[in-house]
Amino acid sequence: MLKKLEQISTKKIFSNPYWEYFFDKYRMPNGEIGEYNYVNSRGSTMMIPVLDDGRVIMTKQYRYLNQRISIEFPGGGVDKGLTPEENAAKELLEETGCKYKKIIKLGEFNPFNGVTNEICHAYICKGLNYEENEKQEESKRNEESEEIEIEILTQKEIDEAIKSGLIWDGMTMAVWSLYKAHISAN
Repeated sequence: MLKKLEQISTKKIFSNPYWEYFFDKYRMPNGEIGEYNYVNSRGSTMMIPVLDDGRVIMTKQYRYLNQRISIEFPGGGVDKGLTPEENAAKELLEETGCKYKKIIKLGEFNPFNGVTNEICHAYICKGLNYEENEKQEESKRNEESEEIEIEILTQKEIDEAIKSGLIWDGMTMAVWSLYKAHISAN
């Protein structure tokens, strides 16, 4: 039977508006003291916005750490004070200019469980309406590090883009896997 690892101490090393970086000491299964560095997160949301014709809205942006363009589903870290579903609505509006009439929870997962405690909440959004408003424009100005373009792809085009490596974002692929399981079960 696997043993629960006991936390001995924890220390916040650094924080920013998105993450907190911690250093813990814990008791390893062999009884000795181990050290663990990790990112503490409020979680994230990622949505698959499905148009009435079945095509999907995706975002395209430059990812600094990998120095390349990434095609992804809209999403982002959960803002302080918001529920995951409220955050999904906010991120969808900010990144695509759309509001949804119906949201379906697909599931949740940890995108990198050896480095962060983040839980990503995955959703399908349907009944989309484009909403240009001041709040969206203000949020775009506040995210100076983001430049986002919209891509609208068929489900087959998404599958092909994953196979060819054009879509390489791990969270996007995980959410797509949840989506495919959902549609095959329904």
